[in-house]
Amino acid sequence: MAMIDAILFDVGNVLVQWDPKNLYRKLLPDEEAVERFLGDVCTLEWHSAHDQGTSFEENAALLKEAHPDHAELIDLWGARYLEMSPGEVDGVSTLMDRAESAGLEFHGLTNMPSSIYPLLTEAFPPVARLKTVVISGDEKICKPDLEIYRRAVGRMGTDPARTLYVDDTLINANAATELGMVSHHFTDAAGLENHLDELGVFGAG
Repeated sequence: MAMIDAILFDVGNVLVQWDPKNLYRKLLPDEEAVERFLGDVCTLEWHSAHDQGTSFEENAALLKEAHPDHAELIDLWGARYLEMSPGEVDGVSTLMDRAESAGLEFHGLTNMPSSIYPLLTEAFPPVARLKTVVISGDEKICKPDLEIYRRAVGRMGTDPARTLYVDDTLINANAATELGMVSHHFTDAAGLENHLDELGVFGAG
């Protein structure tokens, strides 16, 4: 028998590509300007407030006070956020088909602004396949805080020991093991497929 019954997926860069450069390459003249803007103005540290429930408008207002010359570009972070996600992660949709046929159910645990998740479910079929989804922007806490994993486990109703947690960030993947889940540090669909095979998901029995 397979060693797991469910997969708990991260979303960004596991199911759906996400990189702010995908947007700002359209708006700035060259790669150096993109790197400078994302390194000095709209940083990932600044963005983390969105994942903890701060609205785009509120967070942008504070940043525009510090960088008034970049006000328009700052506002576009929220207004054109979906352009940071140009497509699904290669191979994952097909892999989900195989795993679902083998009897696995899918859930989600993601660091993400509250307003974005519904848009992703409309745009990307793999995201819409998630049954129970815990979103950091709703919970006001982010991975790797163990409390958000506890909430996910409680709502899924699955056995943590028979749940595989998949995340592209190693520290987040490792945190799941503290609650007894199996974890997978995602780099590509082929690696995840191999791990699922090792767990007896495919051809088990």
